[in-house]
Amino acid sequence: MRVVSLVPSLTEAVAVSAPGLLVGATEWCTRPAGLDAVRVGGTKNPDVERIVALAPDLVVANEEENRAVDLAALGAAGLDVLVTEVRSLPEAFTELERVLVDGCGLARPDWLEAAERAWAGVRPGHRRTAVVPVWRRPWMVLGRDTFAGDLLARLGVHNVYADHAERYPRVGVDELNAAGADLVVLPDEPYRFTPDDGPEAFPALPAALVDGRHLTWYGPSLVRAPAVLGAALGTGR
Repeated sequence: MRVVSLVPSLTEAVAVSAPGLLVGATEWCTRPAGLDAVRVGGTKNPDVERIVALAPDLVVANEEENRAVDLAALGAAGLDVLVTEVRSLPEAFTELERVLVDGCGLARPDWLEAAERAWAGVRPGHRRTAVVPVWRRPWMVLGRDTFAGDLLARLGVHNVYADHAERYPRVGVDELNAAGADLVVLPDEPYRFTPDDGPEAFPALPAALVDGRHLTWYGPSLVRAPAVLGAALGTGR
């Protein structure tokens, strides 16, 4: 089996489950460390010709992270393209099984079972209300129907913009500060918020700097995500 992955979290999921299966991955696929796979461009600008030349049996992608025009081009070239849609934790578990078991022909990996157990045991001890920026210049936040928002809700963090009409609305920083939150959650991806870049824009709010991989990736990181995020958010017990 030869697989090309256009999604960092799926790259990690496949590589951890079956080392050697991946023949191609994007430049953004940083896990696992030392991954030996041909780089095929970015998630938004994959090199279609290079992917076709690798002759994969399967290309795994995501409807949000990858462009429809690129996926259509791969399909038109005769490749089998499996496109995932993940906007909640249950969908993540379902889609991971579809990729690994149905798509790649693997046995259901132990880490996936461990992740389901870890999340089944989540019992938030302290509930918070937060704004969750994901970009700066312009400011963009988590809105409705997002995977990261679903994880936060399960950990006891209510996203102020969870009912917004858009999934990633642009909201001015003054409005964010007046939104009624008692916390600002600042992940280190897609925008890399740091102690020196982000918290100063919210002087009246405590800031939780969180690992973006544990908040936004669906793969082996889900095993430790409840503990890692709960500690950073101050909601675990």
